[in-house]
Amino acid sequence: MDWFDAPDIKKEIGLLVKNLEFIHIDPKRIICFRSHGSTSRARARIWSFPRIWQQALKLPACYVIEVLSKHFDHLSYDDRRRVLIHELLHIPKNFSGSLVPHKGRYARIDTRRVEGLFKILSGKNL
Repeated sequence: MDWFDAPDIKKEIGLLVKNLEFIHIDPKRIICFRSHGSTSRARARIWSFPRIWQQALKLPACYVIEVLSKHFDHLSYDDRRRVLIHELLHIPKNFSGSLVPHKGRYARIDTRRVEGLFKILSGKNL
């Protein structure tokens, strides 16, 4: 499998963070890659940076968002945005380097939540 910088995804993440008012997310600390050759069925995934690694490497919390070219690139522009919104929802409010699961005690990442945020974005005509 190969990973390549994805400046187009990075730009889109910045726009989403700004326009959806995800004030807890620092887009400068999100790194974006496009991968080729994965056997995963996912369209995209987010990678955490656990606290132990942050301390060991003396680096702040950050995240990697990977889009899997085989399943992501053919999507419509709107569906790409939905996928990226979904990945951003995995980032906790404290931007700690950990991840929010799909189903949890305090948070839920599901289609309704993604669609609600997508409609807000669409209402801004972006």
